[in-house]
Amino acid sequence: MQRETMEYDVVVVGAGPSGLAFAIRLKQLEPDTRVCVIEKASTVGAHILSGAVIEPAPLDALLPQWRDSPPPICVPAAHDEFLLLRDARRATRLPTPPQMHNAGNFIVSLGALCAWLAPQAEALGVDVFPGFAAADAVFDDNGAVAGVRIGDMGVAKDGSHKPGYTQGIDILAKLTVLAEGCRGSVSKTLIAKFGLDKDCDPQTYGIGLKELWQLPPGRVRAGHITHTVGWPLDHQTYGGSFIYQLDKDRIAIGLVAGLDYSDPLFRPWEAFQQLKHHARIQPLLEGGSIISAGARALIEGGIQSLPKLEMPGAILIGDAAGLMNVPKIKGTHQAIRSGMLAAEHYAERHAGTGFDARLRASNIAKELRKVRNIRPGFHGGLWRGLANAAWETVTVGRSPWTLKNHADWSSLDKLDPPATKANRPGPNATSPREPGWIERTLPPRDRLAGVYFAATEHDEDQPVHLHVLDTDICVDRCTIEYGNPCTRYCPASVYEMVEDLQEDGSKALRLQINSANCVHCKTCDIKDPYENITWVTPEGGSGPNYQNL
Repeated sequence: MQRETMEYDVVVVGAGPSGLAFAIRLKQLEPDTRVCVIEKASTVGAHILSGAVIEPAPLDALLPQWRDSPPPICVPAAHDEFLLLRDARRATRLPTPPQMHNAGNFIVSLGALCAWLAPQAEALGVDVFPGFAAADAVFDDNGAVAGVRIGDMGVAKDGSHKPGYTQGIDILAKLTVLAEGCRGSVSKTLIAKFGLDKDCDPQTYGIGLKELWQLPPGRVRAGHITHTVGWPLDHQTYGGSFIYQLDKDRIAIGLVAGLDYSDPLFRPWEAFQQLKHHARIQPLLEGGSIISAGARALIEGGIQSLPKLEMPGAILIGDAAGLMNVPKIKGTHQAIRSGMLAAEHYAERHAGTGFDARLRASNIAKELRKVRNIRPGFHGGLWRGLANAAWETVTVGRSPWTLKNHADWSSLDKLDPPATKANRPGPNATSPREPGWIERTLPPRDRLAGVYFAATEHDEDQPVHLHVLDTDICVDRCTIEYGNPCTRYCPASVYEMVEDLQEDGSKALRLQINSANCVHCKTCDIKDPYENITWVTPEGGSGPNYQNL
């Protein structure tokens, strides 16, 4: 059957801040250029999760009048607080690092911001298509990217067509703009195909977990910003927490943990739940209720892990490229800047050629270069990391060296002593390096309850979008060497090791994939110690449906 095609001048993959900024800016410069933006979520913003405190200058440049009619959640930052959590009860105030000063910034919901940006793009003539999941790139006869392929919908696990089956289409364009965000599946494939990362360090990531709470009246101080380091993470695990106090008696609370952690028994989701029981935090949350919750990977490699940003027929922008400023805990301003810069470049030259050099000569790269050594400085632990961060801040990144990044999948320690299939540690196993755990009383109390608050939806009968290359590795080597860490780092209980009863009465281990639980965080694609798991796009419209995250 012949696939249908749609043709545009430019197709943008991803309706996040970089993709929408690109589309808006290009239509401002060239109103007659045909632009479409495709988004795998059911609605724009439904898959987007971020802190988020944003610097407004790029938005001011993109839409000068935006403050006259701001997005639904947009609270001026009022006060910064930086704490070291020593244990479950003690906290020490530290000087707030200069990069984290937020005077003049705004606390927003990035999902709501993108849902607000999409109509601005449509008003300029951009076609925005939510529910369109880019499954792969399309290539021309010369091997250049010529657009993207939208996957079929309504295919059962056995390959048959279910009622309501619709065949995917090819969206063809002179330029494909990859704005998928962190660890985008098409971006990942094309980076490998064209060797865009051959001259840079391996990329490194974190996992961010976030909840939006409704609290009793009068408790919230709108605009108050708290960041913490320390407990419940051990001193070898990079990360920290945030509490952003919003309007209408709401707060956003979250935990970020670097995926270069070494402890195979570490459980990021459970660590987040422990955080909420700290003596400084629990009184704030008691009596409140969760509105929405979710998880997402963050891209943290910085300038030394920045791949080449152009290839024949396509470019990378935003977090698909890796432009987050980790010490600032911000990426939205970089994403919007990169989208605008790419649009201006295309309008001037009508091609992606030269975009990589232009971005590396811009303020976007200069900002990353100044802080390049701060994130990898924490490879030596919390105290060395803080000391190095102070040095890099004072010297404004002028150190004559650049610290290296290493692939997150290679950082796990093996179990000592090794496990066996009979005594493998379960998903709730406690590590000797794990701080003392306390009884959890605040919601949610298990991961499946967290999945409920993510409102994630996948047709149970659609093909599994989590591809395990060799399940024998999971049953044998991974059980013994690492105790199946996928059962702990996944925040949605997607991966389970179950025992099947055999005819002879013995039990055999088997990996069970609960793909309907998936919140699209991409952690498994990043952290598996054998690079044995590949995340691919499910049917368009599937996945979480976040509310104002």
